[in-house]
Amino acid sequence: MNAEPALYACVISHVRTAPRRYALRHRTYMWLVDPDHPPRLPRALRPLARFDPRDHFTGDLPSIRAGLDAFLAEHGVRLDGGRVLMLTHARVFGYVFNPLTLYWCYGPEADPEAQPLCVVAEVHNTYGGRHCYLLHPDASGTARAEKKLYVSPFFPVDGGYRMRVPRPGSRLALTVHLEREGGRPFTATVRGTRRAPNPATLLRLALRHPWSTLTVSAAIRFHGIRLYLRGLPVQPRHPEPRISEKAT
Repeated sequence: MNAEPALYACVISHVRTAPRRYALRHRTYMWLVDPDHPPRLPRALRPLARFDPRDHFTGDLPSIRAGLDAFLAEHGVRLDGGRVLMLTHARVFGYVFNPLTLYWCYGPEADPEAQPLCVVAEVHNTYGGRHCYLLHPDASGTARAEKKLYVSPFFPVDGGYRMRVPRPGSRLALTVHLEREGGRPFTATVRGTRRAPNPATLLRLALRHPWSTLTVSAAIRFHGIRLYLRGLPVQPRHPEPRISEKAT
């Protein structure tokens, strides 16, 4: 597998079909990296891309890989040093918000074209909560998981997700459906094109999408306010701990 870091110029789309139809699109960029070997950037560009262990899993282990291995160990999965590919937003000027981080996890002797042993989907909400889902995708990259985290204020914590998470190549193509009784009221997609992670590309994307993750967080809140003003009822939220122990 190609373990070189990469940048993806992305379009993120959300489509709600119930209780009211609503759609949005947002442009940003994401990193695909090996958390054991994060990209080395010139000193002047380091504020544009920092990968901090505090932003993932329980946030109290010395590295992202240590957090991942601890999570997997709780679920009986051992990588034995196998490679991991992580798709995520990096901290930009000290700030990050990651609605979804994905980890494709491989065994120590994985063939370059092998299926991953598993995929971990780490979901963050705007209230500071986070939850990880352990996925075992089929050959098409599709897996299902029971919803465990309050994400949108307009949906309760019920139903489940159908995620299509094939390993990124020259293209990035992710789809997450929320499935509830009676249908799929929400679908999110991420579509992107791979870019070489050189300083010129990073600087160009950062200038095109300044404060990229702050913009994502602000956009989620802005559209939430619009939906509320259009009469969508808010579902009660029960406080959740900032942990990632449970998964389906």
